[in-house]
Amino acid sequence: MPNQTTALITGSNLTCIRGDRILFEQLNFQINAGDIVQVEGPNGSGKTSLLRILCGLTAPFEGEVLFKQNLIGDNRELFHQNLLYIGHLPGVKGEMAAQENLEFNLSLHGLDAAQAEQTLSEVNLFGFEDSLASHLSAGQHRRISLARLFSSKSPVWILDEPFTAIDKNGVKRLEKLFSEHAQRGGCVILTTHQDLALPSDLVKKISLDYCIF
Repeated sequence: MPNQTTALITGSNLTCIRGDRILFEQLNFQINAGDIVQVEGPNGSGKTSLLRILCGLTAPFEGEVLFKQNLIGDNRELFHQNLLYIGHLPGVKGEMAAQENLEFNLSLHGLDAAQAEQTLSEVNLFGFEDSLASHLSAGQHRRISLARLFSSKSPVWILDEPFTAIDKNGVKRLEKLFSEHAQRGGCVILTTHQDLALPSDLVKKISLDYCIF
């Protein structure tokens, strides 16, 4: 079991402003090894903005994000080596085949592209390896993107709406994967509009109205 006191991601006094609107302010939390964290809030409350801040893609108006007690900006390369971020858009190129898309993404993140064919079978895309992504459904695009999770060695997973266009069996498979990743000492930070079918003591929540850690 992971050491539950090992802080992987810490948010300190985070404030996010878009235009003249404060999305959230003075948000504080600590995400430890073994945590599965759901970011919740209504549409427009800043869930995606918070994930992008945690990834270092967007700077907060105020506050700071730490990875293992060090500012993420102080060693951005090391942080990104320990991070897997999958945004709301699948990032799939229509002119490339399913396997080519996954091989490209695995190589881009320093993973073994030779695992692509096997990994596609993990997301029920066996037989679609050579199919152009432009001929595949939105759910199949999403599965190509999520296939990286099965090869990732990064301890920090940050996922924006990973269940979008995924069927019930696919959701169950992902929830099992999240639980296994947490048990190995990683953490999962995600947004979703649905309840997670995981024991309540395994899931922490960050609300953009208030933090209930």
